[in-house]
Amino acid sequence: MAQSAGTRVMHNAQETRETSFGIKYSTFIIVAMVLMFVALIYVGSHTRMTELEYNVAAEISAKEKMLEEQKRLKLEYAMLKSPQRIESIARSKMQMSYPESDQVIVLKKSGE
Repeated sequence: MAQSAGTRVMHNAQETRETSFGIKYSTFIIVAMVLMFVALIYVGSHTRMTELEYNVAAEISAKEKMLEEQKRLKLEYAMLKSPQRIESIARSKMQMSYPESDQVIVLKKSGE
């Protein structure tokens, strides 16, 4: 009888460890931990993806600003190298003028 009473106590203890659906608490805890781990991985990857999208948007914005700066610099370069600008600087700041006809010396090629 001692064994059957002890078996009943163990059987009753096992019944109290089960949930109302017949699943053991340890199984329930393991499943819950796995689900929480998967949820954490999903949230972490989603957060990382959002961060990368913000980085991409910032880089695209920086690229557009640099392209605008490049266009502005090309326009400024074209204006600075224009012959009219160079002539006006030569006349006003360096007091240069076109040479007179007697100041021009024409050189011939050596083979002629």
